[in-house]
This record gives sequence, structure tokens and C-alpha cells, in this order.
Amino acid sequence: QVRTQESGPGLVEPSQTLSLTCSISGGSITANYHYWNWIRQAPGKGLEWMGAIGYNGYTNYNPAHKSRISVSRDTSKNQFILHLDSVTLEDTAVYYCGTKGPHYDYWGQGTQVTVSS
Repeated sequence: QVRTQESGPGLVEPSQTLSLTCSISGGSITANYHYWNWIRQAPGKGLEWMGAIGYNGYTNYNPAHKSRISVSRDTSKNQFILHLDSVTLEDTAVYYCGTKGPHYDYWGQGTQVTVSS
């Protein structure tokens, strides 16, 4: 059964780049037709989709963040990585990674990221 696990720094300073890694187990990042997603939930707000990378390496981003977001992958490690540039206090949130598709449907437990100086 597929599982995903988020990892990265819990604290990031304003204007820095946030990098989070999602490690996949029990499944393959190249499984057909799957997109591997990052979503987040800021305090007091709803879930926000950030971006995704597909089984074929294709990426898709939330237009609201397109200028400062990228998602990459390392197929040898079965991981995908979120980079978010120029973070502000408004990027403080719990970040989740996961997928929903023909083979797998799973979202990780989430990791808290706080932007603070």
C-alpha cells in the first residue's frame, strides 16, 4: 500500500527558499497516470493546492504561485520535491504531499512549516 512522507525544515526565514521532500513507499512515482501533489493548509484557512508532478515528469502549478514554485522529482529515490521561493509569513502552513489516481489514493500526515525571522 502506498504511503507518502513529508520532510523538511520546520522553520524558514522570510525571503528564503522553502524546500520540502516527499518520499514515496509501496508505490512508484512513475505509476501510469498519477500526479504527485503538494497541498497546504494555513492557520484558519482551507486546503490550497500548490502544484504537482506527473508520472511522465510533467508539472502543473497553482497560478497564484507560479512565479515562485517548482516541483521536481528524483525517480531513483522515489521522491518529489517542492521548492517555494521568497517565502513570506503567509506561507506558514501545514504542507501535505500525496496522490489520487487509478492505482493509489493517499495523503501524508503533513509537516508544519513556519516562516519567521
